[in-house]
Amino acid sequence: MATSLAPIRKLQVLDPATHHEFMQPVKCINEGGDLSFFLKSKAYTDIMTFIFQLNAAMFPRVIRNAEGQARTKQWTLGDPDVSFPPVVHSIAALIEKLGQMIEENPPDQGPRRFGNVSFRRWYESTKVRASELLDEYLPAAVLSRGASDKVSAKAELQAYFLGSFGSSQRLDYGTGHELSFLAFLGCLWKLGAFPESQDGSQERAIVLGVIEPYLQLIRRLILIYTLEPAGSHGVWGLDDHSFLPYIFGSAQYSPAITTPADIVQEGSLPNAPDPGDVAKANVVERERRQNMYFSAIGFIYDVKKGPFWEHSPILFDISGVKAGWAKINKGMLKMYNAEVLSKFPVVQHFPMGSLFVWEADPMAIETADSIHASSQPSAKPAMMTTRPVAPLRNPLADAGSQTTRASWAGSTAIPQGPAIPSGPNQPTRAPWASSTPQAPPGGPTTAPWSRNEAAGGRSLQPASRGGDRNPAR
Repeated sequence: MATSLAPIRKLQVLDPATHHEFMQPVKCINEGGDLSFFLKSKAYTDIMTFIFQLNAAMFPRVIRNAEGQARTKQWTLGDPDVSFPPVVHSIAALIEKLGQMIEENPPDQGPRRFGNVSFRRWYESTKVRASELLDEYLPAAVLSRGASDKVSAKAELQAYFLGSFGSSQRLDYGTGHELSFLAFLGCLWKLGAFPESQDGSQERAIVLGVIEPYLQLIRRLILIYTLEPAGSHGVWGLDDHSFLPYIFGSAQYSPAITTPADIVQEGSLPNAPDPGDVAKANVVERERRQNMYFSAIGFIYDVKKGPFWEHSPILFDISGVKAGWAKINKGMLKMYNAEVLSKFPVVQHFPMGSLFVWEADPMAIETADSIHASSQPSAKPAMMTTRPVAPLRNPLADAGSQTTRASWAGSTAIPQGPAIPSGPNQPTRAPWASSTPQAPPGGPTTAPWSRNEAAGGRSLQPASRGGDRNPAR
């Protein structure tokens, strides 16, 4: 079933002939009212636009030859058919250089419960060398923009770059840092660092040639420096550290399309593994080499022991979706909006500048504040009543076209599933994971929150539940 959404709208590239006044990105989200404003801002719209743009490029394509014969092309990790432009090779080399700097800052020896303090040395080294690293690996034409002004494009890029690798103070890493790297790439896109894209060619190059190597670097940092999860929901979070690989990885297994306008909401590629295979270690080991979703699952297997349903109940719940990978992809996009962009502990550190702008989006659709946003403390209650409010624009819509409102734009949070404990920082259970997955062979009959056969319904009452460990990213 095809979606009713308009064709994918792309992040706008700045006109190089027009002067642009750059800004040093600053923290703007300090209270609940700021979170509500962020969800109706231009910055939020641009973030979601870029994610949808990258996501659409990762859907397999139906390709026809001169005789009209059709074949399906699936995009995989290390795919030789994906051509990387010079800028992607350069950013990948920059990421490789950061990996080499780990050898220059080895972890301190000895057991410890929390993060290894040597990560601070690695981060400080990255911070000190950030300017020269950007000069070495990024296009000079991009970095030189605004060089004669108070703030240059390089300074604005550097702020997002340094926010992408975790907190040296808290020795942790989370989805807020991942968001900062996404913004770093979004800034490069806006600055025209990437060539013109043909049917998602540049977006695929970004995902496979930059984002995946970045995730591999982050996993090394987490393992070597034992970085803590930032702002984790504990066992009730999707993943301790990352979210993007689940979006793009589920797109890799979704049904093939001819154009982004053909994206479907259900189904899978004929040769795709079953979503329930995430609980099978041998399938995970095979698929993690070519798919981002399974690559992320594989990392969980590397760092956690015990039954999959026990240490990753949300992912296990999602594995029971019967409508296929396209349904999971759609749900992941909704969940990213609700669990990352709509959560104060995650986005409070995201800074705003001239490229991701702290301004009301005039095309936004007005919505009520989420429970999570309204529950945050207000340092300036008087200002909250006068703050300009602008509803969210559907970032999928082409300019000037009539659009159907995006499914995630109706609320700043996804409707809660049944029997989830309530509270301002509680995770949203995936409402689209409607079917109950079976426990793996040899394990318990059911997960703690699975179907209660006697009652004929679900029970989501765990013995204990992890909450936000700290107000970090």
